Amino acid sequence: MTRYILSRLLSAIPVLFGVLLFGFLLLKLTPGDPATVVGGPMATPEVIEAIRREMGLDKPVVWQFLVYVGRVLQGDLGYSLISNTRVLDELSEAFGPTVELMLACLVWSIPLGIGLGTLAAAYRGTLVDRLVIAISVVGVSMPIFFVGLLLVQYVGYYWNLLPFLGRGGPVWTGQGLAHIVLPAVALGVFFIGPVARMTRAACLETFGQDHVRTARAKGVRETRVVLRHVLANAMIPIVTLVGLQIGFLLGGAIVTETIFSWPGVGRLAVGAILSSDLPLAQGAILMLAIGFILTNLAVDLLYAVLDPRLAR
Repeated sequence: MTRYILSRLLSAIPVLFGVLLFGFLLLKLTPGDPATVVGGPMATPEVIEAIRREMGLDKPVVWQFLVYVGRVLQGDLGYSLISNTRVLDELSEAFGPTVELMLACLVWSIPLGIGLGTLAAAYRGTLVDRLVIAISVVGVSMPIFFVGLLLVQYVGYYWNLLPFLGRGGPVWTGQGLAHIVLPAVALGVFFIGPVARMTRAACLETFGQDHVRTARAKGVRETRVVLRHVLANAMIPIVTLVGLQIGFLLGGAIVTETIFSWPGVGRLAVGAILSSDLPLAQGAILMLAIGFILTNLAVDLLYAVLDPRLAR
């Protein structure tokens, strides 16, 4: 198991380096000059040029990237050009709300998606199966921003049922729980469809296996057959999809946090890019990438738990 974990960690190093490289280059191509942001709109060309030299922006791009990688390896992500605070401090403040939003999304969407997929497989070809398939297709087809805007307009504004802007506090408080409902629902709708469809396909494949027929021949209750013999043996492809979808949720969280003014890493990244705050944008992209890598690592470890043969 230790060798398996180490191999997965080592395989994540090239991915992380690629994220550093492409994130650095893409932000270099975005409009705006960090030196102008620091100097302000009234700064003269001479002052801006002096700031560029001080920030090292007059050096070759390769040299700038190597300096950036060296700072990252030392845990130094630089300072925000707008607030002049440490990027690591701003990311630390935004990390908690993003984790809250992700957990609030997953805690209801994963069980619901697995439950709907299992139900569709158990009642294959019936109205229940067709209804679950229709729900899955609708969930996959609707963009996150469209669902979010609908929730804001009707549930939040017209009906005034739930707050839709900002974070009311920690999720364990009443205000915090009320504020997180709409963002979690908007993000989770995107998640249910793929999980339900994969669960249905995996369960249908497992229904035809010998151990399921044997259990039924022994008179085991159908509920126990579905939960113990079908769903338990269909979990590996489901876990695979869940892990991949959680990675995509990080991208969806950027849109959701922007729509609902949720103070997370995604909204921080969007604001930093729009304001040409290069160090903060690079730090936010790096944190989102690390979250994606850790999610995939957790999925790999779950593989080893569900099927110990994979860890050999």
